Amino acid sequence: MKSHKGLLATGVILLVVILDQILKIWVKTGFYLGEDYRIFDWFQLVFVQNNGMAFGMEMGSKLFLTLFRIVAVGVLIWIIARLRNRPWVSCGFMVCIALITAGAAGNIIDCVFYGLIFNNPMPPEVAVMFPEGGGYAPVFHGMVVDMFYFPLFSFNWPEWVPWVGGENFLFFQPVFNLADAAISVGMIVLILFYGKQLSADHQAQETE
Repeated sequence: MKSHKGLLATGVILLVVILDQILKIWVKTGFYLGEDYRIFDWFQLVFVQNNGMAFGMEMGSKLFLTLFRIVAVGVLIWIIARLRNRPWVSCGFMVCIALITAGAAGNIIDCVFYGLIFNNPMPPEVAVMFPEGGGYAPVFHGMVVDMFYFPLFSFNWPEWVPWVGGENFLFFQPVFNLADAAISVGMIVLILFYGKQLSADHQAQETE
């Protein structure tokens, strides 16, 4: 059982990272920056890049964010290695931790290597892998590739609403990638279904 949980977590991490990178490389080399492909009105592929955290947020310097991600992944891998030997840890909990780890690792690859192996041409040209003139940024300074866009619905705020009256509201505006989705799903499921259970099981284990 211990080996099974460790292999499960490893498999989830590898699967998510590989799929995430395949999708990012396809978008990076097949779309020009800003290009969109409409699958449904509520689901589109849009090629954008960002220097920040998940869903295009900005926080701190690029180098700091990249190093923070690397440290976070190292800590998560250490947690997985320890938890796989705990009989009170469920497979579902391990999958959640693995999803968070995989998502963070997937975006680390972009930050560390994409600036070295891709160019970053102006639209309508598309990027080339391993260009003759070299990449667009030094190591640790690559931009994260995002592509999933879900404009599910929109409406105009009533004029009487303070600060936003008359403005258009669109849900869901952020563009994200598979790695971001893995982090979000892992964290949400972890909080909703495993937080209290883990705390109770851990306390029971400590009293034995």
